[in-house]
Amino acid sequence: MEKIRVLLADDHTLFREGIRLLLGRQSDMEVVGEAADGREAVELAHGLQPNVVLMDIGMPRMNGLEATRVIHTQDPNVRILVLTMLGTDDYFFRMLEAGASGYLLKEAASTDLLSAIRSVHKGEMFFYPSLAKRLAQEYLRWVSSGEERSSYDSLTEREKEVLRLIGQGHTNQEIADILCLSVNTVQTHRTHIMNKLNLHSRAELMKYAVRLGLLASDS
Repeated sequence: MEKIRVLLADDHTLFREGIRLLLGRQSDMEVVGEAADGREAVELAHGLQPNVVLMDIGMPRMNGLEATRVIHTQDPNVRILVLTMLGTDDYFFRMLEAGASGYLLKEAASTDLLSAIRSVHKGEMFFYPSLAKRLAQEYLRWVSSGEERSSYDSLTEREKEVLRLIGQGHTNQEIADILCLSVNTVQTHRTHIMNKLNLHSRAELMKYAVRLGLLASDS
């Protein structure tokens, strides 16, 4: 069985050692490298080509937000799972905008971490429970207001398909492959979606998808 190749990016040595021991006990995972700062994480991700990067946010030289953005730009196939002590919505959406596929707090149970790694490796999104609960509550308030229906109904069926796939964390190239379109066409649909919904960034687009319940994978 091919193992999930994991790169650890955290500036606390003892924390990395604990995670390495945990993952080392899993038959389907292996730690292929460790980075103590964001710049090193970028370099190792480029050289080692891991499947998943466990990314802290607050690191020296280059923070996790910028490192995530660079890694995602260089290789969108590398899945980035944020593992942090920062549980605010602002950091969550900024990391999603940078290209992260999941967000987990360091207080989470080890079973949650293992599930998160496996989920993002399969191309799914993973959110820690307390944030997912807040987003669900926000979604329910939004639904009760009827706001989402009028804006969502303004989209074409193709645009709804593209929005659903964006919400599931797929890149433009992946969406193009799934829908048998060119990348330029996908980008055009995305631009039309953002214009119709009056959204201005990937973070806002992801938040909209969360409100509509579009983040769950069909698989």
